[in-house]
Amino acid sequence: MSDRVPAGFAPHFKKSGLTDPWEPLYSRRTADAVFIGLRAGPAHANSRGFVHGGLVTALADNAMGLSCKLGLGEETGLVTVGLSVDFIATARLGQWLEIRPVVMKAGRTLSFCTATIHADDTLCARANATFQAVRSPSSVTAAAAS
Repeated sequence: MSDRVPAGFAPHFKKSGLTDPWEPLYSRRTADAVFIGLRAGPAHANSRGFVHGGLVTALADNAMGLSCKLGLGEETGLVTVGLSVDFIATARLGQWLEIRPVVMKAGRTLSFCTATIHADDTLCARANATFQAVRSPSSVTAAAAS
């Protein structure tokens, strides 16, 4: 088992209470997407030693949302309004789990993204998500005042 992190990945820039127990998480930004990866360990596994589907789902949601946000302004946030995940194969302890999103459309109201999830180089899941844009309260107030 290698602890190697693939080239281009650095510690994930987006922290949250949900993902803190799963650290260390890594991400790699391109012009079009934010890839998320981790080396699967005990904190990521179910009782059978497979990477838990809930973890795969949460990280796919995170990677797809961050990827859609790349094309939107800082004042715009996204909330998930639809998410589906199809599990194709199991991911196991010690494998490099990587979420590879592709933004289909990043819009002012709705954004759409798909992702493939790989354990090492084996496809283990695919995901699709729809996000709704939400403006920060300060940007809405500023726009109304002008």
